[in-house]
This record gives sequence, C-alpha cells and structure tokens, in this order.
Amino acid sequence: MSRTSFGKVTTVALAAVMSTSLFLSACGSNSSDNKTDASASPSASTAPKGEKVDGGEITTAYLADPQGFIRFWATTTTSTEVIDLVFSSLYDFNEKQDIVPDLAVGQPTFSDDKLAMTVKIRTDAKFSDGQPVTADDVVFTYNIPLNPDYKGPRKGTFEKVTKVEKVDDSTIKFSFKEPHAGFIDMMIYNILPQHLLKDVAVKDMDKSEFFKKPIGSGPYKLDEWKQGQYLKFSRVDSYFGGKPAIEKVNAKIVADANAMMAQLQTGEINVVAVPADQLAAIEQFTKTSPDKLKLQKGIKASTYSFVAWNLNNPLFQDKKVRQALSTAIDRQGIIDGVAEGQGVIVNSQTPPTYWNFTDSVPKFDFNAEKAKQLFAEAGWKDTDGDGILDKDGKKFEFEMQNIQGNKVREKAMTVIQQQLKKVGVVVNTRLFEGSAFSKNFQGKNFESIYYAWSISGDPNPKGIWHSAEIETGLNTVSYKNPEVDKLIDEDLLTFDKNKRKEILGKVDALIAEDQPYTFLYSPTTTMAYPAKLEGFNAERDSLKEVEKWYFTK
Repeated sequence: MSRTSFGKVTTVALAAVMSTSLFLSACGSNSSDNKTDASASPSASTAPKGEKVDGGEITTAYLADPQGFIRFWATTTTSTEVIDLVFSSLYDFNEKQDIVPDLAVGQPTFSDDKLAMTVKIRTDAKFSDGQPVTADDVVFTYNIPLNPDYKGPRKGTFEKVTKVEKVDDSTIKFSFKEPHAGFIDMMIYNILPQHLLKDVAVKDMDKSEFFKKPIGSGPYKLDEWKQGQYLKFSRVDSYFGGKPAIEKVNAKIVADANAMMAQLQTGEINVVAVPADQLAAIEQFTKTSPDKLKLQKGIKASTYSFVAWNLNNPLFQDKKVRQALSTAIDRQGIIDGVAEGQGVIVNSQTPPTYWNFTDSVPKFDFNAEKAKQLFAEAGWKDTDGDGILDKDGKKFEFEMQNIQGNKVREKAMTVIQQQLKKVGVVVNTRLFEGSAFSKNFQGKNFESIYYAWSISGDPNPKGIWHSAEIETGLNTVSYKNPEVDKLIDEDLLTFDKNKRKEILGKVDALIAEDQPYTFLYSPTTTMAYPAKLEGFNAERDSLKEVEKWYFTK
C-alpha cells in the first residue's frame, strides 16, 4: 500500500500538504452519501463545453514545500504530486487502485512459481533533455533501493526483490526471494535518468542537485523552485503521452489555509481543495461569480486522519490506556462540528474505499464514563482531587503536535484537547511549520501527533505496521505485534484475493484492538477549479491527470 504521506507504505504518503491535508482533515460529502456531486455551481460538468484552448495556466497551493524529486526518499503528498508532474513511472494507480501502464506496455507477467516478473516498456519516451528512456534507466532506478547504502523509508518495499535486470532494450526482469503479492507498490516509482545520476552515490542522492533540479520524462518540467514561495512548471511538448493543453502549472507555498481561500477568490490560486470550514463561503462565491470558479464535491479518496501515540513513551504503552483515549474522543462530533458532516468514522487502518475494507473490528465508540473506567483499570485515577488523572505520582499529561496553517485540523485538535480534559487528561497542543512537522513524525520526535494518511496501491500494510519498519520505515509509532507481523508476511505470499481479504481483515481487527492510533475519520474532497476548465476526472482530486485538462473559450 502506498501512502503519499501518498506502497502500502512503500507507496504511502503523509498528508501534510494543502492538496491533501485539508481534505484529509475535513473536506468531503456527508457520510450518508458518498456519490460524486458535480452540481455545486452553475458551471457543472453537464453544461455545454466551449472550444478547446491550447494554453493557459493552473495555479495550486500547498502548505509546505515538497521534500524533493526522488520518490524513494519523498513521503509527503506534495512531493508525490510534483514528482508525478515531472516524471513518468512504469505504472500509475487509477481511482480503483489498479495499476495502469505509463511507461510500461501491458501488465506485468509472472513465471509459474511467481519468483520472476517481467515488464515491457515503450520505446518512444524521452527525458526532457532529449535523451531516450531505456530499460537501462529502469534497471538503474530500481537498483537504488536494493543498494546497501540506501537508508530511505522505502527499503521495506523492496526487501523481497533479489535482482532487477535488463532482458533486452524494452524488457526488465524482477526476481524475488519468494512470491510477493504486494509487487504493485513497486511499480509507481519515478524512473530516473542514468546518464545524469550514474556517478552520484546512493547515499548522497537525496542531497544531490538533481533532488532539487530534476530532469524527468513526464508531461511537465520544473522551471524554478523558490523554497517557501513557489514552484513553476511548463509543459513538455515532446511528452510521449501527447503535448498537454495546459501550458504552465504553478504551485504556491501558502502556510495558512484561510490565506489560500482568500487567494482562491482573488484568482491568485485557481485549483485547490476547499477545507470544510471554508466550504460555505466558497460555495457562495461560486454562485456570485459563476464565470470564475466551479466546485466538484464528494470526491472519494483513500484517506483517513488519526492521532498517533508514540509507543516508546511509557504513558502510551498500556493498550487499555490507548483504548481509553480513543473512547474519550467524540469522533462523530468532530465530523459534524468541524468537518461540516463531510466524513465517516474509521475504526482501523484500511480506508473504506478499499476492496478489502471490513468494519468487523473492535470499536471504541465515544463514552466518557467508559473511558474513565478503562483509565481506572489501567491504574490512572484522580487521587488528589485536582481533576487530573495520576499514577505513581505522575500526572497524565502530554503534548500533541499538529501542522501549522491547517485550520480544520487545528480545530479538531482543540476539540480533542477539550474532550480529554473532561476525563482528566491534559493535552498541550503545539503547531509546527510543514517541513518540521513531517520531520518530527518521521523522526519519532513526538509524544502524540495529529496526522493523516493518503493511501494508494496494494492493501498490504507492511510499511506502516510491520515491526521491521520501525527503524527506517513509516512505523514511526514503533508498533510491535508478532501476530500482525506474521499475518502481513502471510498476505504477501498470497495471490488469491478472497484469501487475502480474510487475512487482511484479521490484521485490521488486531490493529483496531491495539489502538496504536486513534483512528478518526475518512473524508471526501471538494475541489475548486476554473469555470472554463474541462477534462478533469470527477473521481480524482488535486492535480491528478492534469495533462488531460484543458481550457475552453
């Protein structure tokens, strides 16, 4: 499974950026109706379309800069989005989480024993410097995570791969230690130009000039990146998928969601996710200015928000304590009061959009008295009458981190702080700038943290929940459950979909019981677009498939 921060983890993404973090935190349709709604403005997609225009600019916004342009190191949604503008990969994920060919031709083919997989690639793709994309570039790219000097967060994605080699000029062979049902999470990494990076040591690649000034084979190329301010991209006329109609794509760095919405109304931004607390204002704007913006509501995404508990902290090591914390939080109240009803409660780590989703897991519904009982069973009681739980002379007090500028998530954290205070728990809230926030999460530098995952790819959750991913992967809460490890490993050996659903359902139930996260809710997204923009997929959010967009006149 991929999180971009957007497999599973290997392909996962931390949702800490505007295009994702806002809708991860709140923007979506009512939980009782997740159908896509294209009728939110007079410029609905059913209106007559004008003549297609060659050219035009798209300007979006993010809360923080991307981490860089090599996906083996980048883990945030912003990073994934800008990487997809500049680079091509063997395959992409569609809205159903199936892999669809990009540089590849057809689907991968397997040997009878499932220990070898071959992929064919097209021969007409070029990097933006004019050099062809070859099988050698693919082999070079995929040998990076196999290199012992690679210490990045995607290491676990490739641990079952023994070799990646060229068969001929258009064929690449992947060899595995054992059958690997999660292979699709390996397929979406951006193919890098060997001719530019062959002399860069793997240990230095994420610090190289290329990491900030990339050359790719995607529909756009990076013209300028002024950190903390903006990124500017222009189309690649020779792109193998056809010259994009949109000439330029700009991404502004705006560290405050309210400021983003103000710029949306002035036209400084014209494509962005609308947070729940701003939706009414933006809906009104589209009614009074139908020639400027239209809204696409109810876009489903495989995302969920959560509060992560650092299990290295003695305060959170008792499972009963974590269950008590979850029971003390009114998640539906957050959906209704903060997210404007645009979300559905999640009880474990698989988003409701996934084929293996099950709700047959332990649930910790809001019940303040039950929470107090669970705390008491774990030894936490208010023995001195000051309203704060204590145990062995220690008060139940901790810090919760959140990203600065995302007002929906800030409000949700404040609600959680107030709800936990009612059961005798003191939460000290702290906001961080985007890059520092992500660094704290990945570096385990937190007691608790309000975050979100945007997940794509295979549903196997190894990258986040397997104990092997604690040291360098995305298991940043240091969760350990031998039975979960065993089931995750078993699932990766299983190619029967029904059997996998059974195995993964057991994983979800165990994780729900352990509550290493308090799982909050899964939202849907509302996207704002220019009134005369066409070609976007009503089932895709942010800049996905921007190369298919066009303006009309």
